[in-house]
Amino acid sequence: MLLYDRAGYADSDPNPERSLKSEALDIEQLADQLELGPKFYVIGVSMGSYPIWSCLKYIPHRLQGVALVAAVVNYSWPSLPKSLIKDDFRRNLVKLTLFVLKHMPSLLYWWMNQKCLPTANVMEKNPVFFSERDQEVLKRTPGFELLSENKIEQRSIFDNLRGDILVGLSKWEFDPLKLNNPFPKDESVHLWVGYEDKVVPVELQRHVMEELPWIKYHEIPHGGHLIVYDTEVCESILRALLLNEEPAKYIPLPGTPKLIAAS
Repeated sequence: MLLYDRAGYADSDPNPERSLKSEALDIEQLADQLELGPKFYVIGVSMGSYPIWSCLKYIPHRLQGVALVAAVVNYSWPSLPKSLIKDDFRRNLVKLTLFVLKHMPSLLYWWMNQKCLPTANVMEKNPVFFSERDQEVLKRTPGFELLSENKIEQRSIFDNLRGDILVGLSKWEFDPLKLNNPFPKDESVHLWVGYEDKVVPVELQRHVMEELPWIKYHEIPHGGHLIVYDTEVCESILRALLLNEEPAKYIPLPGTPKLIAAS
């Protein structure tokens, strides 16, 4: 299993021209340089899911299987029904964030680093964004270290996060919900969702599943956004992806109702 540093993170050089396509091509180039073979598996977690959608679009011929875990849903995808997202407070929050990142990045950088008001280190444990299960996880793990004060003070890290969010949450050049199944003979694309995810509400993930019925959908009954930190879930993700095992307890019952978007 290989975890790599995307452009601008850790020891990888920044790429000011990063794009959806460049993320997929970086993965392909890395696989070739490491001689991983003609096909390989990819797993994307949370914000790291947008490069995986890009792989499905630009290098599907190189993929052996795909797992999307607590995947971010972009509110600008044209196939998302307005009725599904109009009352979702996260949509307006994303719009505000993108506006500030595009037009007032220096102001946001100052706000993230000023000492008078609570910022990212408080947001990290905010119950508005993290379920009880997520907060338990954050007590046992370092959390999102790039958002902590000692890291975000570095302007290079801030600029890289800014570029990442702009690519991941701005308007895309393709609609993921219109993608074709790259594995017409197999169920090799999996979507793993926490029912209590407060970052990406479950009704959005269920809509993705309805639009792309070739994706194998798994829903964790008491899971939040940080389901990948659950050892049992993480093992199920790998066994389903690599061994095609069916974790029956993570399959929603037929007729499971959609939730009402939070307001």
